[in-house]
Amino acid sequence: MEFIKKFESISISDLPLVGGKNASLGEMIQKLTPLGLTIPSGFVITVEGYKKHLQKNNLESQIAELLQKIDKNNLKDFSQIGEKIRSLITQAQLPEELIREITEAYKQMESTYGKNCDVAVRSSATAEDLPEASFAGQQETFLNVRGETELLYACSHCFASLFTNRAISYRIDHGFEHTDVLISLGIQKMVRSDLASAGVIFTLDTESGHKEVILINSSYGLGENIVKGVVNPDEFFVHKPTLEQGFRPILKKRCGSKKSKLVYSHDRTAQTKNVPVPEDDQITFSLTDDEILELARQSLIIEKHYSKTRGRWTPMDIEWAKDGQDGKLYILQARPETVHAPKQEQLYFEEFFIKNKDQYKNKILATGKSVGRKMVTGKAQVINDTAQMDQVKPGEILVTDMTDPDWEPIMKRAGGIVTNRGGRTCHAAIVSRELGIPAIVGTTNATEKIKTGQEITIDCSSGEVGIIYDGMIPFEIAKVEVAQANKRPIEIMINVGNPDEAFSFAKLPNDGVGLARLEFIINSSIKIHPMALIHPERINDKETREKINNLTVTYQDKKQFFIDTLAQEAGTIAAAFYPKPVIVRLSDFKSNEYRNLVGGIHFEPEEENPMLGFRGASRYCHEKYREAFELECLAMKKIREDMGLNNVKLMIPFVRTVAEGEKVIEEMKKHGLTQGENGLEIYMMCEVPSNVIIIDDFCKIFDGLSIGSNDLTQMVLGVDRDSELIASLFDERNPAVKKMLQLSIEGAKRNKKKIGICGQAPSDYPELSLFLIELGIDSLSLNPDAVLKQIASMEG
Repeated sequence: MEFIKKFESISISDLPLVGGKNASLGEMIQKLTPLGLTIPSGFVITVEGYKKHLQKNNLESQIAELLQKIDKNNLKDFSQIGEKIRSLITQAQLPEELIREITEAYKQMESTYGKNCDVAVRSSATAEDLPEASFAGQQETFLNVRGETELLYACSHCFASLFTNRAISYRIDHGFEHTDVLISLGIQKMVRSDLASAGVIFTLDTESGHKEVILINSSYGLGENIVKGVVNPDEFFVHKPTLEQGFRPILKKRCGSKKSKLVYSHDRTAQTKNVPVPEDDQITFSLTDDEILELARQSLIIEKHYSKTRGRWTPMDIEWAKDGQDGKLYILQARPETVHAPKQEQLYFEEFFIKNKDQYKNKILATGKSVGRKMVTGKAQVINDTAQMDQVKPGEILVTDMTDPDWEPIMKRAGGIVTNRGGRTCHAAIVSRELGIPAIVGTTNATEKIKTGQEITIDCSSGEVGIIYDGMIPFEIAKVEVAQANKRPIEIMINVGNPDEAFSFAKLPNDGVGLARLEFIINSSIKIHPMALIHPERINDKETREKINNLTVTYQDKKQFFIDTLAQEAGTIAAAFYPKPVIVRLSDFKSNEYRNLVGGIHFEPEEENPMLGFRGASRYCHEKYREAFELECLAMKKIREDMGLNNVKLMIPFVRTVAEGEKVIEEMKKHGLTQGENGLEIYMMCEVPSNVIIIDDFCKIFDGLSIGSNDLTQMVLGVDRDSELIASLFDERNPAVKKMLQLSIEGAKRNKKKIGICGQAPSDYPELSLFLIELGIDSLSLNPDAVLKQIASMEG
């Protein structure tokens, strides 16, 4: 055939003939299906077919004449010209020889898949899927196309989509001559994901660019809803290095709302339609753990192939679908990711932050998923559809329900983007990354909370959750050159509590995590007192029972909910910094803080001074908490053994006596955490004066120490740090405190044990850091916002 090629006969070298998308599919079918990929096949209409259509109908000169009249600043005329060009192409009759070849190729598919088999008709431009310009979503895709008549109609309109307004705009912005870009079509057997699920994979963290994770988005039905941002999808993260070692490192599982799904329309008035998702399915993950891991393995195969072909690491943007009839997972297409991949040479570290952030809590208008690690302030422009696009002035913040590729001309004007719907791989998210502007997607209610003309601040600096503030909130930017950061005179570690920020924090210059707090995870992700999951029979109020059931709805075994959630969230921190050491401190809530957890009042005592009461090591072996401590241990075991993250060290807080420390180590052993086994090290927080006074004895049972300057200062000076009346007396620079710091370091050195500090003091007082460095401390573990400032202060 002159205009048709089968996917099996093409490769990446055929890009000028079949476009980027089709060349990539042919390449994968040829070279990667033997390695385990499953890809639906079909055929390609080459660019020669498109050229033949234009030539046969004398369209080339007419199109060129119309394109010369385009003025991107006149959106109304711009739109009308695009429509005229598309009409010229769709109203012209396809050449007879092209029709003959298309119908013959389709009949060959029918012989394999049945009469009037369902196919997808996808565009594939010759300037598409390039490392510097993806062109993703610029042309049209037609789904559930059946029979020759529908196929020919879809082909004609797919040809015309080379001149959608967004495609014309994109070519102008990226410096491509319109006549240099041609279009090929891929006709591919449909995967019946309308009966199952589909989604998108990125082989990196889309926000931070972290290389060692895979992000999978998934929702019920055909995958277009995720790409267009119609639904808030499920989100999964998988760790590459330990996946390759044979472990099961699912780091995060976030259940999206998934309120609608795109399915086949059987009345043929339209090929597809959106229908509501049953409530039970909305709260159920759309993929099993085995399917998550299988998709991750397939995406790794694709990434490795393209990285080898291109001679450098090439993260991939992959579309996949699960067939509800045969139960198999299919790769639909793959393209190089174009935002982070070109930025391989980092020249400096940059961090946006708000000082005293808590003071602005009452100004929060809405929250959603953050895109980009930046902040921006500006006037909001709330618009409902593209007809209002000319209302957005340069630098204003676009606020809308959702975007699709037709919005791109105006998105380029915006200083930031906010949407009600969508996940981190939706259209608004992808475009904002390409443009280098921050966005917050999936807020659900931003168009209700924000008014046109209102001054707002978009804050995407704090991990997954993006915050929209009322008013112009002042923010700062810390910056350190890479060369300067690499000259650290001492190990600089980071204190991390929020797993959502871990991938971004890992980009800072660091030697690992000196303190990973479990309290934040328990409080924000689990929310339930562990004993309430173990002994629900002790909870006698209906409201608390309902809260627990709602939070654990995806789990029959409520204890497993605690184990899995704690393992995934803490495991995310460990994976972000892998293989650097990550010191995870076991829970250090006080009894009053435990009482605030759901069900906590049924299990916690009321203490006069919780700061000096039932906390830390004293809990772990006590009958009131021993069963809960087992769940913590099982979560840590899962991180190290199931996920393969053996860079995790465990740390015990508030150990008052040596005997207490020995009991805890023995209790951990009962639950599979044996000191020294598989390299497990157990550290102690050095924060009680007894830890310093008899440090030689404590060093005999622990592998290392980390100074908790907050509690140590409190205990040395006799100052309750929760008391506002005497807050002014709390000072880590007090001579008595500094003497205890000195004795701690000297004692650890004497016993050849590593010692660092993870308390607040070094983050607040650079002069105290210098004092500790001179004493020979092994590491400083700082709050993330202090890392760059601390390194800058160390220069020279």
